[in-house]
Amino acid sequence: MDETTKKQLTNYLAQYITENKLQRIDVVLQNRTRYITLVLEDLYQSHNASAVIRSCECFGVQDLYAIENKNPFRMHKTITSGSGKWVDVHRFAASGSENIDNCLRHLRKKKYQIVATTLQENAVTPEEIDLQRPVALVFGNEELGISDEIKAVADSFVKIPMHGFTQSFNVSVSAALLLSHLVTRLRKTDINWHLTRQEILDLRLKWIQRVEGSNARKMDLLTQRFFAEREKIMQNGLIRNAFKTSASEVGKNSQV
Repeated sequence: MDETTKKQLTNYLAQYITENKLQRIDVVLQNRTRYITLVLEDLYQSHNASAVIRSCECFGVQDLYAIENKNPFRMHKTITSGSGKWVDVHRFAASGSENIDNCLRHLRKKKYQIVATTLQENAVTPEEIDLQRPVALVFGNEELGISDEIKAVADSFVKIPMHGFTQSFNVSVSAALLLSHLVTRLRKTDINWHLTRQEILDLRLKWIQRVEGSNARKMDLLTQRFFAEREKIMQNGLIRNAFKTSASEVGKNSQV
């Protein structure tokens, strides 16, 4: 869909939702970022995956990447509390074991540094993560943590300081803590972490189409009606142009 059509469709659909919802969409878009993203490697408990998605949405992180070599990525609707429709989940679930390479290659093309969560001693603290480059935080599964493949290619490792007997946080708690810390740090810098104009345009349309929740069918029907009406207008325009051309030809012939 070209940009003009996208704007026209957005304006058309915006007529059918409340002004409060439109204003909320615009406020959230101004606080959205792709500068920080999360990668989940083979999580097997849906409530953890769902809690992470909810944290991403709450902290304004737009993208989450799911590597599915062994375990399928599943969401629990009660836990996500609707947050799943506002976050883009990119799934790497091809057969075989190339999903890690494919995911990380994709992230590196987007200039992300790969920061893996770990308990090892040479890990940095959240305060020490370099924010001069976009950050992809990688979390391993609930039992084994990150894989050896991730460990071999990560740019750095991060560890949340703990002061009790227990050695680690639950993966969803770790994600929330790190996101809270990094997003707060990022927003205090002069780094341009906001979405681009094109990303805002794309997401605004997508969110307007989803904002009705259980009444999503309404937006589907309105979208179909928009294109049907647009096609009719275009056809009428072609007919009028053809008529003008024909009349012009007649006029020229009568002058001969």
